[in-house]
Amino acid sequence: MSHGPARSPMIFDRAFLTDVEGVTELIFVRHGEQFVPDPRNGPVGDTFDPPLSERGRQQADAVAARLSVDRVDAVYTSPLQRALETGRAIARHHRLEPIVVHDLREVEIFRDIPPEKSALEFLGRDLLLGIRERMLRERKWDVYPYSESSFEFRKRTVNAVEAIIAGNQGKRVVIACHGGVINAYIGHIIASPYDMFFRPAHASISVVFAGEGVRALQSLNDVHHLRTGEWNLVSH
Repeated sequence: MSHGPARSPMIFDRAFLTDVEGVTELIFVRHGEQFVPDPRNGPVGDTFDPPLSERGRQQADAVAARLSVDRVDAVYTSPLQRALETGRAIARHHRLEPIVVHDLREVEIFRDIPPEKSALEFLGRDLLLGIRERMLRERKWDVYPYSESSFEFRKRTVNAVEAIIAGNQGKRVVIACHGGVINAYIGHIIASPYDMFFRPAHASISVVFAGEGVRALQSLNDVHHLRTGEWNLVSH
């Protein structure tokens, strides 16, 4: 039975990509919880690429189960173990192989400190405390010395995501990555002045629509799948 011609998209449909054809859906998933020694007291080299903890593997399985019921056309992932393990858990349900994108790796804090030294040993207690106080107020990666800059980090992550959009028009893709990466891209599209404007939970889901030159945030930090039943796997 015909109900007449399809309704043309209204202005807010076009602005937020609702009821618009050919939209690319980006599902950003922060990796599960990792085991990380304290970077202030342990060697900084030990903090760059840790694997998932046991709880992190449970979180990865939970978000993978959540995404198993819907179509996923591709899974992209950071090369770092915690994101790659999370991406593999998601991709397995769809018989996909994750596509590793080097520029989706996390912001490289203290990357220029000798890897065998701790931040406390190399920088000193007073400078480390001062940096921490600046980060509380400013929320900019630039407060950290011997680190990747805010501009450099946002440029590489936004470019990486835009390349994924360009190669997947009209598709539904998962991007398993990091809290800093999610903040960088979503902060870019909403013009946030902060490098970290929110704290994504481990294995949380945030969704962005892309199309017609528009990038529209749909949901942020969804953790419902981590609280189902009698257990609670939410962590930051």
